[in-house]
Amino acid sequence: MINIKKLAAIDIGSNAMRLLISNVVEQDGKEPQFNKSSLVRVPIRLGQDAFTVGEISEENIDRMVDAMKAFNLLMKVHKVERYMAFATSAMREAYNAKEVVALIKKKADIKIEIIDGKKEAAIIASTDLHHLLKTDETYLFVDVGGGSTEFTLFSDGKLINSRSFKAGTVRLLNNMVHDVVWDEIEKWIKTNTQGYEEVTLIGSGGNINKLFKMSGKQQEKPLSYIYINSQYAYLNSLTYEQRITELGLNSDRADVIIHATRIYLNAMKWSGARQIYVPKIGLSDGIVKAMYYGKI
Repeated sequence: MINIKKLAAIDIGSNAMRLLISNVVEQDGKEPQFNKSSLVRVPIRLGQDAFTVGEISEENIDRMVDAMKAFNLLMKVHKVERYMAFATSAMREAYNAKEVVALIKKKADIKIEIIDGKKEAAIIASTDLHHLLKTDETYLFVDVGGGSTEFTLFSDGKLINSRSFKAGTVRLLNNMVHDVVWDEIEKWIKTNTQGYEEVTLIGSGGNINKLFKMSGKQQEKPLSYIYINSQYAYLNSLTYEQRITELGLNSDRADVIIHATRIYLNAMKWSGARQIYVPKIGLSDGIVKAMYYGKI
């Protein structure tokens, strides 16, 4: 006997907003299957507002309201039973965030929760990571967003330590990540990975997914440090326009992908990792799974 539940997750990030609608297939005696039914991404760069002037602009508030109305309609059409909407770094820092949340509830009937970096990392880590983690190995999980980057260390299948840093792609784009932050990240990674013989990276976020797609590799195969390094040099050699025309990148991806690559590259260098695995996971996947298992 098969039962299908429809769940949805809304991820309000610093670079874009996403609606993920999932079919959760329940079958007697088997683990539930999470199948993507629909994924809609809207490039509203809230971080550009929040990190530079400290508030979400009127224009972007209007765009957010329209996007949320559209998300609500899509959820109705898909007959979604339950949803959760989480906002991350940009909304955490915008001083008018509470007013924006109240307005969206009133006009689009979507309830948004603003979460901190630790909760964000925990939700992403509650995805299918346990299938990836070999119990006798050590992994540094790196999730790069527009406003922040979450680092989580796993060893022997257990979470050892986790930390969120204000070093995201939109911040880097606006030259808002000072050397002291890079020094803190380097110190945290080196301190937390020094006792381990070998560390492997796991990367999450839209940019590393794009880099992986460009590599043409099979899903379970890792990318090497050499490959990430050469891609970083290649992306830097192209103009913003060339990255759009020659690589087919979206306009809101073509400028931030270099900064994201730099974060992954540094994380590999400082942890001594030679490889990075790129599972298809993110905050929206984590929300759906955590919701289904009653963790949030």
